Amino acid sequence: MSANRVNLRQFNPGFLMIKDNLSVLRILAILEGVSYLLLFGLSMPLKYIWKITEPNMVIGMAHGVLFLAYCLWVLIVGLQKKWSTRNILLAGFASLVPFGTFVADAKIFKPARAEA
Repeated sequence: MSANRVNLRQFNPGFLMIKDNLSVLRILAILEGVSYLLLFGLSMPLKYIWKITEPNMVIGMAHGVLFLAYCLWVLIVGLQKKWSTRNILLAGFASLVPFGTFVADAKIFKPARAEA
């Protein structure tokens, strides 16, 4: 056995630590928002102006998966934290508006983190 061998059971990089479902939701909100902007700001013009369809398939699939995960996590966290129906609906609606998930993170998710 080599002395330089890394024990993966003890390997714990801090940036991979996710404390709870609210942390997962905040990460999903940022990723979903970025994928939305990439989809409409980059891949749609490539597809419809320059007829380059390949990036749209990849970014579209990633956005779809992130969108569904975000919506599911809004429900999970909303029920877990006993948010009002209004906050759950606003957080869900935020995924339909450009920059909406960034606003939801700042106005709904970050204050919820401070309360916990």
